[in-house]
Amino acid sequence: MSFKNKTIIITGGSRGIGRGISQSFSELGANIIICGRKAPKKSAKNIFFIELDIRNNGAAEKLINFALDKTGKIDCLINNAGGGPPVESHKASPNLTEKIVALNLLAPINISQAAYESLKITNGSIINISSVSATRSSPGSVAYGASKAGLINVTTSLAMEWAPSIRVNAIIAGLIKTEASSDHYGGEKGMQYLADNLPMKRMGTPYDIAKACIFLADSNNSYISGACLEVFGGGEPPSFLKIAKEANKLK
Repeated sequence: MSFKNKTIIITGGSRGIGRGISQSFSELGANIIICGRKAPKKSAKNIFFIELDIRNNGAAEKLINFALDKTGKIDCLINNAGGGPPVESHKASPNLTEKIVALNLLAPINISQAAYESLKITNGSIINISSVSATRSSPGSVAYGASKAGLINVTTSLAMEWAPSIRVNAIIAGLIKTEASSDHYGGEKGMQYLADNLPMKRMGTPYDIAKACIFLADSNNSYISGACLEVFGGGEPPSFLKIAKEANKLK
């Protein structure tokens, strides 16, 4: 599959999942536009970086104008940047909540709107990176889970509203191993314990998400729009099974 001369925008494309997506499309010949708050240490000649915080006013227009200045068009927008620190809900400040919602929900909406005219010309597509936190309870990260759930609604709503010119899809990412995973999951031992309890016996990688993005971005898949593709290796085992097993031991 080739994306030669295609322009792909990837928010948060310099690290983690975004870096895996950027590298994968770059290897397929695409021109890559990435943004973030820190420049990557090194990148291929077809990867162009702009430093910005996508939560800021005017950031969406600045990103789109940068892409058009570098390549003259936009074929795909991947709203990947996201995240949020775990925090007990009763201790989360309004300011933190607003920042998390702005990053994970409002910024993707704003950037999608800014890219609309350019994507319409190329019959391009948008891919929103959501999370399993959107489809299950998310204690300790309520604002994050709610934002990612909202992003799924954004996906299905825009897919209907902007058809047939622009396709809009989402990826529901499972537990992905990145450079930040070690701290979040308690180091290598913690991640191995987590992996051992998953159906595929491993965590996902940024390249698993990248492969799904490549599939959804392929213009040959022109009837796939409004889809929410789960890339989570079979999902997370439901906690009630463990509870039921432990309760059974009490007999």
